[in-house]
Amino acid sequence: MRICVAGAYGAFGLKHLDALAQIEGVEVTSVMGPTKAKIEALAAARGIGHAGTTLGDCLTRDDVDAVILSTPTQMHAAQAIACMEAGKHVLVEIPMADTLEDSLAVVAKQKETGLVAMAGQVRRFNPSHQWIKNKIDAGELKIQQMDVQTYFFRRTNTNAKGEPRSWTDHLLWHHACHTVDLFQYQTGGKAVKAFGLQGPAHPDLGIAMDMAIGLKSEDGAICNLSLSFNNDGPFGTFFRYICDTGTYIARYDDLYDGNENQIDLSDVAVSNNGIELIDREFISAIQEGRTPNGCVTDVLAAMETLDRIEQTMA
Repeated sequence: MRICVAGAYGAFGLKHLDALAQIEGVEVTSVMGPTKAKIEALAAARGIGHAGTTLGDCLTRDDVDAVILSTPTQMHAAQAIACMEAGKHVLVEIPMADTLEDSLAVVAKQKETGLVAMAGQVRRFNPSHQWIKNKIDAGELKIQQMDVQTYFFRRTNTNAKGEPRSWTDHLLWHHACHTVDLFQYQTGGKAVKAFGLQGPAHPDLGIAMDMAIGLKSEDGAICNLSLSFNNDGPFGTFFRYICDTGTYIARYDDLYDGNENQIDLSDVAVSNNGIELIDREFISAIQEGRTPNGCVTDVLAAMETLDRIEQTMA
C-alpha cells in the first residue's frame, strides 16, 4: 500500500507519518506541504522519495494508491473530491468539511466512485472509547450522560505545535465534530435534540471563543459539551461517561473509572495509539474491499447534526 500524506509537516501530518511507520506492508511514497524547503527536508529526513508543494503534484503519480489529508480544514472537501477524481482512496482528517453542503458533495463523490473515503473520527478508535463501545454492544452498560470538556488556550492563530498557521480553526465544525460523532456512534443513532450557545467572537479571528452544546439521543441519553479557546490550563478533550453501571473518564487513549483508577486497555486493540488505529482501519478497508468504520457516508449524520446546532446559534 503506497500512501501520500498531504500536510505532512503539520502537527497531525507528523502523527500520521509516525503511525504509518508502525504498519507492515505500507510505504509512504509521497509527502506534500506548501513550503518547498520544509517538505523536501522532511522527505529527506524520513527517506521518502517524492516531495510536492501541491496536492496535484502527488495525485498524478502512479506510485500513490491512497492519500491522507492533514491539510487546513477549509481545503478538506475540495481536496477529498480531487483525490477520488484521481482514483485515489482518501482519509481526510477531521472534519471532512466545514459545511453540510460540502459534506454532501464529498459523500456524493464517494458513492459515484466507490473508493474508500474515510473521515478522521479518531475518537471511534481511541482504545478508551473502544472499551466503552464494546461494553455497550455486549449489553453491559448504558450511557446516561456524557459530560465533555474541549479546552485550549488559543487566542492567536497557532496550531497544536504552537506554530503560526494560515487558516482559522473552529470550535463547532472541528472540535465539536469529534464529540457529536462519538455521542451518536456510542448511542446508536442521530441525536433527536441538538442545540448550541456561543460566546463573543474574537475581534481578529472572527470566531466564537467559547461554546456550549447539548444533545439528546433517542433512548434518552444526554451529552453536555463545553468548548473554549480561552481556557488557561491543560488542553485537550476529556470525557466523563456516566453510565447505569459505572462512571468512566476517557483521556485520549487512556481510561479511568470514576475514582481515577486506571483501566487496563491492553487487550482492546493491536495498538494503544488512536492515530495508528485509524490508519490501520483505512488501509485494511482498502485491502479488503470493504466499507471502513468512519466512512464519510456514516459520518454524514454528525455533519447534519452540526448544521442543526449552527442554525440554533444563528
